[in-house]
Amino acid sequence: MKYLGIDWGEKRIGLAIGDSGSKLALPFGVAASLKEVLKVVKAQDIEKVVIGEPKSMSGQGDLAEAFNYFLDKLKKNLNIDIELIDERLSSKAADSLMGSKKEKASRDAIAAMIILQSYLDKNYANI
Repeated sequence: MKYLGIDWGEKRIGLAIGDSGSKLALPFGVAASLKEVLKVVKAQDIEKVVIGEPKSMSGQGDLAEAFNYFLDKLKKNLNIDIELIDERLSSKAADSLMGSKKEKASRDAIAAMIILQSYLDKNYANI
């Protein structure tokens, strides 16, 4: 099964791709819009989307309304499973993997990779 990991943001949407065979997620790039995300899903034959749900440490944060709008549009345009996972601290983890802060696009794709890799680790740990 082929997966797309998404680190959603109002300005940039980080993307990562992984599969159940290798159980590895790799940074794919950054999209600027839902339309670009949908093109990636089609071009890469994605079978499931794993999207990080933005939450503050105390619960859902200020971006909840914008995120829910994006999620609703994503669901209406795709006929595949979409799974939400908690993405707290994924951007900080991406920063630590990068070593030094480079361009934000790389950070967003790496955060998407972390989100997707945590999903793959959780769901394929005993296989």
